[in-house]
Amino acid sequence: MARIAVGGFQHETNTFAPLKATWEMFEETDGWPGLSRGRDLLPAIDGVHLPITGAVEALRAAGHEIVPLLWCSATPSAHVMRDAYERIVAMLLEDIASAGKIDGIYLDLHGAMVAEHLEDGEGEVLRRVRALVGASVPISVSLDLHANVTEEMVALADVLDAYRTYPHVDMGETGARAARHLDAILRGQGPFHKALRRPDFLIPLNWGCTLTEPARGLYAEMERLERAAGGAVRTISFATGFPLADIAEVGPAVMAYGRTRADAEAAADAMLKAIQNQEAAFAGRLWQPGDAVDEAMRRARTARRPVVLADTQDNSGGGGPSDTTGLLEALIAGGARGAVLGLLNDPEVALQAHAAGEGATIRAALGGKSGMPGHRPLGGDYKVLKLGDGRFTATGPMWLGARMDLGPMALLEIQGVRVAVGSRMQQAADQSIFRHLGVEPARESILVLKSSVHFRADFQPIAEEILMVEAPGPCYADPSKLTFRNIRPGIRLKPRPG
Repeated sequence: MARIAVGGFQHETNTFAPLKATWEMFEETDGWPGLSRGRDLLPAIDGVHLPITGAVEALRAAGHEIVPLLWCSATPSAHVMRDAYERIVAMLLEDIASAGKIDGIYLDLHGAMVAEHLEDGEGEVLRRVRALVGASVPISVSLDLHANVTEEMVALADVLDAYRTYPHVDMGETGARAARHLDAILRGQGPFHKALRRPDFLIPLNWGCTLTEPARGLYAEMERLERAAGGAVRTISFATGFPLADIAEVGPAVMAYGRTRADAEAAADAMLKAIQNQEAAFAGRLWQPGDAVDEAMRRARTARRPVVLADTQDNSGGGGPSDTTGLLEALIAGGARGAVLGLLNDPEVALQAHAAGEGATIRAALGGKSGMPGHRPLGGDYKVLKLGDGRFTATGPMWLGARMDLGPMALLEIQGVRVAVGSRMQQAADQSIFRHLGVEPARESILVLKSSVHFRADFQPIAEEILMVEAPGPCYADPSKLTFRNIRPGIRLKPRPG
């Protein structure tokens, strides 16, 4: 039995977003636990669909002793503030130093963290951990599918393993895989030889969804390559990257780990070729707000299931503030009575609704408070249909078991359009968000979701049609519309058409 230290520090950084990640954001409980340390860590993650939960279960099953460090995350945003980053990393290092003899380390990282003072947040975490424990202690890391994998991350970790689904329904499974890699190393089956390869184009977030092509086929091909290698390849990962980060090493990456250097390089080369061959397929239609509303209303007249509009650029899961009103205004202007939109983040209006009570009509300025240039609140008379305390358990496949705490919530109505309002940023990727306010999503005609892809896990099965809408927001669906200053030469900002 080995003593394995486990911990995690997660943030996905959109360097083009308006709000930075503060220390308080990492302390806060939202859809996931707040900062949890030492004896509080394991109870906090128990039953929650997280990589670290899967890793702990796998390590225990292998007979290892778990040494809890700390785990925390914050809603995607702009840069992690220097103070928050340094405080959290200092705590992590302190916990490792005080843990006594440890035989291995598992870390639950995202892979796309940028701090105010560091482009490669995870690479620096690994550098400091490695400096503390030395070269002989194996480190296994699970990563998000949207990791911007850097050369330093590959060099400093014994193995990196990324999610294989988007929506991320395999978080726990990925943590368990990373734990099994660590166990294999401790049992003398490693270290593994490594290979890193990079496609030369950015993959827009919307078209990296593994429920659709080309990503679905590419991940199937990745698993086929693993099987075909017979034991010579321990694992292959394809991280599609997070394209909203203005850093040198932004973009997709392939990591392969093999019995020999030749095994790893052959696997990485084969996967890279498959991705490059599908470049032109990483594209799709983006609807303008007015056109999308008109199309949704037309389809809803004959549809038996909801027509879903994805307000993809105001997705808090990609750094959006979840308070832009561009698509809401289009719904009102288009007369989309009966449509329901969520989740719009506005704690002030949520409190105003709670003070007034259900059935009241309030004069409010909704949304538009994040300070994004050109964005303004939508003033008007809103009827308070339903109130909630924001505490409920998620039921969808991605966030199953997550104990949500979104603060005061309210379902408001303006000119026949309903808006689910919350007090914390949370993308609308779970039907329980709406059910908490008395809305049964499957019975609606038009659902408008502030999410890019994660909503598909719970909403695609009930949807008649899904339209991606390019309404205002900082989570750009087309990275070529952004101004990059730090990106490395030779990488295209969008896939090249065939």
